[in-house]
Amino acid sequence: MKKNNLQQATVGGGCFWCTEAVVQRLKGVTNVVSGYAGGTVPGHPTYREICSGLTGHAEVIQFDYDPTVITYAEILTVFMTTHDPTTLNRQGADRGTQYRSVIFYHNEEQKEQAEQVIKAVQEYYEDPIVTEVSELPTFYEATQEHQDYYNENRLQGYCRVVIDPKIAKLKKYYEHLIAS
Repeated sequence: MKKNNLQQATVGGGCFWCTEAVVQRLKGVTNVVSGYAGGTVPGHPTYREICSGLTGHAEVIQFDYDPTVITYAEILTVFMTTHDPTTLNRQGADRGTQYRSVIFYHNEEQKEQAEQVIKAVQEYYEDPIVTEVSELPTFYEATQEHQDYYNENRLQGYCRVVIDPKIAKLKKYYEHLIAS
């Protein structure tokens, strides 16, 4: 989907708070929204339903980006290296299909780029990458309390222990892609 020059992307790498915090800091990225996609239960699922693991939805973020500022491949490389894409249905202590590593593509070009990035970053991992690459189904926006979570709750324990190290890694390896 195009909005002026903007493109849209949807990814999930465990808890959406972590993925949101990283992607929000990339230059050229706007309108980052936490939500859910990829489930089998019809209708807008609740956070409690998602957490049960019974709906099949993944916690994801959807965002716009300007491809003249940052490429989809650059975004996916950051995404693939700031979470563990080799663990099936798990990120750290978070376990269940809702925490799977997933790239939901919006068009065939994104699908091809996702497959290329996965192949390129595989050399950095000892175990095989298990990131799902699927066409975007319906995206459901999470409630307001889940939006902009890290920025609003930086002193919360989860943010300090789980998200801060991801931000530090982003700053260390991808300083050239961070918005000023």
